[in-house]
Amino acid sequence: MVSDLEINEFKNASSSKDGKKKMHPSKFTLWVAIGSLLMMFAGLTSAYIIKSNREGWTEAEIPKVFWISTAVLIVSSVVLQMALRSFKQRNMSQYRLLMGITLLLGTAFIFLQWTGFQQMWNEQLIRFKGAGAGQFLYVIFGLHALHVVGGLVALVIMFIKAFAGRVKLYSAIPVELMATYWHFVDLLWIYLLIFFIIIN
Repeated sequence: MVSDLEINEFKNASSSKDGKKKMHPSKFTLWVAIGSLLMMFAGLTSAYIIKSNREGWTEAEIPKVFWISTAVLIVSSVVLQMALRSFKQRNMSQYRLLMGITLLLGTAFIFLQWTGFQQMWNEQLIRFKGAGAGQFLYVIFGLHALHVVGGLVALVIMFIKAFAGRVKLYSAIPVELMATYWHFVDLLWIYLLIFFIIIN
């Protein structure tokens, strides 16, 4: 007969295996939020397609500085992934350095975006009256920039924590969440840029 001890050991082993399959609650919440953001931007781009077929629609040329900002954002995503790997390897000095570089690149992206919007405004590509692509560029790209700003705030907090004393618990969950969100805004920006290029 099987002893009670063996039965308990089997139950513990089974529960531990099941626990490994479960997604962390924070990760689940993040993916739900990402799904909601995808639906929002899908709705905005769909509205763009519908309105672009109407009479009196005016196209808008995307500033070249947006291409530079795209390259900066992609590099920041790669650097952040390297920072995650460094954290998992417990190389904290390299992790701090890479997080600092990611923070600088994210700030540079926002600055380049602002420069692009100023260029569009000066060239009178954005109109608040009538129908035109400039309005959608302003709203959609502006919303994306706000989400990047939110990511920057999270990066600042994590960067400060990286220097705030000695790390005792090497839980990679916060860094993984940050990396996932940052990769998302990166891919979202690439999608939006390609979308407007193809539609225009």
